Amino acid sequence: MKLQSRTGRLWPLVMLISISVCAAAPVQLDHKGERWAAATLRKMSLEEKIGQLIMPWARIEFMNVNSPDYLLLQDEMRKYHVGGFGVTVFTDGGALLKSEPLEAAALTNGLQQESKYPLLFAADFERGLAMRLNGATSFPAAMAFGAAADVGLARELGRITAEESRAIGVQWNWFPVADVNSNPANPIINTRSFGEDPEQVGAMVSAYIAGARGAGMLTTVKHFPGHGDTDTDSHLTLARANASLDRLNSVELVPFRAAIAAGVDSVMIAHITVPSIEPDPNRPASISSNVVTELLKQKLGFQGLVVTDALDMGALTRVFPGTPAQVSAAEAVQAIQAGNDMVIIPADLDGAYNGLLDAVRNGTITQKRIDESVLKILRLKASVGLERNRLVDIAAVRKQVGRPENIAIAQTVADRAVTLVSDANRLVPLRTASGVVAVIFSDEAQGSEGARTFARQLLQRVPDATVFYVDSTNSGFVADDVLAAAHKATAVIALAEAVPRARRTTNGQSAGSVGLDRSAAELLASIVKDAGNKTIVAAFGNPYIGVGVPGIGTYICTFSNVPASGVSLAAALFGEIPMRGRLPISLPGIAKRGTQ
Repeated sequence: MKLQSRTGRLWPLVMLISISVCAAAPVQLDHKGERWAAATLRKMSLEEKIGQLIMPWARIEFMNVNSPDYLLLQDEMRKYHVGGFGVTVFTDGGALLKSEPLEAAALTNGLQQESKYPLLFAADFERGLAMRLNGATSFPAAMAFGAAADVGLARELGRITAEESRAIGVQWNWFPVADVNSNPANPIINTRSFGEDPEQVGAMVSAYIAGARGAGMLTTVKHFPGHGDTDTDSHLTLARANASLDRLNSVELVPFRAAIAAGVDSVMIAHITVPSIEPDPNRPASISSNVVTELLKQKLGFQGLVVTDALDMGALTRVFPGTPAQVSAAEAVQAIQAGNDMVIIPADLDGAYNGLLDAVRNGTITQKRIDESVLKILRLKASVGLERNRLVDIAAVRKQVGRPENIAIAQTVADRAVTLVSDANRLVPLRTASGVVAVIFSDEAQGSEGARTFARQLLQRVPDATVFYVDSTNSGFVADDVLAAAHKATAVIALAEAVPRARRTTNGQSAGSVGLDRSAAELLASIVKDAGNKTIVAAFGNPYIGVGVPGIGTYICTFSNVPASGVSLAAALFGEIPMRGRLPISLPGIAKRGTQ
């Protein structure tokens, strides 16, 4: 079998899967690493131990070594003795401002050189490095893997992400997502989940872990004990999972058990309330000993690193009164008391650090308890070889990141994920050479990079196609023109782009949203009503976007809005690739899980 890139180059699929690269050694802790961890722990002061438990952000950009931003990172290492950083990029509104792989490698190397102890760098690379860095392999969202239904591809996601991450000096990924997305109204998990079948999610999670750990990457399964059946974005406010214990055991916990059996390195605890485990409605799972210690550690037997979700999230910060420093202190102390080993991204680093330090000094937390967690962290550092070599080869970054054969694998995932949910009007494949109107609904004025990629691909095939971009600011102004064009068109493609994003809201909602803005949704419904017999609705991300829109005859899901998905959608619409995806979730009123 051969895979053809959009440039016409043929890649044998077997070669793509088996090609070897210069990658980090598999995650493993040998006797020397054990001795280093134990010896290092004995040398550390209490202040240095506390620092190991806290991980703040380091944002990737070019920084002069004397710039205020770089000096701040130095200060965090020296004053607070932090044991590592979560790396990310700056944002503009909800959009990530991507940086460069070489800048990331330069930053991690620079900080490693100045740190007394080796630093652990972590990242939220759920779709690979391309979520935050240009030029890297850009994978579709997890649900696309569920639609492709191939654990081998999930394993490749782990391997490739690990190789590219280690090349830039990042050793720990906060992934995979083990949440079972059974709630169509979930505003924050959605396509970040592999699907709604617990067994399939568990299989995908296990495959990812195997691929990542085999290529030297530490893994994190999240968001324990399950954020899938919620209807609130925990970045904004406290979400509630109402599942009974029986339901938790048969659904939510299944993928977490699979991850633990697969050797996952860490578990991230969600800022959600779970009344069936923790009766206190004001005690999220992340600060509940019932959840962290009794359920995760004792009942499920997890012995690895337990880490909180970000402490600056609204679901947790709203639990505590006081100044930002007081809130961060209370969060950190209660998280460690509950059984967490590390707290990440406090809103106030000084508050979290001094809160923990004071708690040990006044006996609220024992030093033995601190030592247990610090030893876990040091053992993880040794397991990825940081005690031997903490630097990366800058020259190798251009060889490791964004390899053509890896990009081809990502394209394969996108191709195989495209799912034809229904085609009552027999519109696919499109056979028209003119008169096509595409209406792209998006948060962004000119759509995402993936949406623009689809538009370019469409115009290559139908040069006279008309493309409208509709967002929340212009939907009222362009509605008449869009409907007039749709009425005259030979075929209409309504591409509805909506993906989960932290703190995203529409129409003033306070709990989060992954749907279209009301005016955009009304325009979509009008298009379907007026031109439904010639309209293809493509859910470019959130597959539930068509639920509640009556009259959709032809419905296609890509489960992601990355550029590869735009390429795949265009090719599928014109019959150039088969639509082989299967629904990994159910669409109420439209189709059941497994529909092909």
